[in-house]
Amino acid sequence: MTAVPGTAAADSIPDSARARAAAARVRPALEHGLAARHLRYGAPVFIRIFKREAELELWLRGDDGTFVLFRKYPICKFSGDLGPKLHEGDNQAPEGFYPVAARQLNPLSRYHLAFNLGYPNDYDRAHGRSGSALMVHGGCVSIGCYAMGDAGIEEIYTLAAAALRAGQSAFDVHVFPFRPTDATLAASAGSPWHAFWQELAPAHALFERDRVPPRISVKDGHYRLASAGTAR
Repeated sequence: MTAVPGTAAADSIPDSARARAAAARVRPALEHGLAARHLRYGAPVFIRIFKREAELELWLRGDDGTFVLFRKYPICKFSGDLGPKLHEGDNQAPEGFYPVAARQLNPLSRYHLAFNLGYPNDYDRAHGRSGSALMVHGGCVSIGCYAMGDAGIEEIYTLAAAALRAGQSAFDVHVFPFRPTDATLAASAGSPWHAFWQELAPAHALFERDRVPPRISVKDGHYRLASAGTAR
């Protein structure tokens, strides 16, 4: 389920006058910020979301193949509590690992600009979870989504679309309840979701070590991880 190298044809990227206007507004400042970190506009992106911290991290791949943190964005609003989404209508924002391909971009969202996380993924379906249209979008209202505000989504969407247009087949979004350190996991031991969160934690640890998103698959209802570049 993790994104793999590939080519996304430029004409397959959803487009709109709104998305083009947003890119025109934010691209000059983005390119200036990217250059300061020796990063390239159109480089592959990777996103991490932390619910408790209400924060989205946007990473871009550098010339050495590892990913560099470009910016952190405050999440204006997400709905529900810590823990995964279980079913349609529970107003819960999902947690887990989601690849986002070009077809999941929505440049005409009612919430300015958006991309669909692709919930439910293979893990969610294996556990009987249901739901649809779970987005990262603009504005500051949420019904199971992550609302970033219009200014934030313009930058996030523009860099994601640029990466897909430049050939990234899909970008990974890892959604955690909190930063899963030994201490925070120990503190969550009483939660009914403790075992699920322990299953998410190794992906965080591998990325912290390698600065490359791990390869993730689902087998027998569990996430399976491998360091990028290693055989499964």
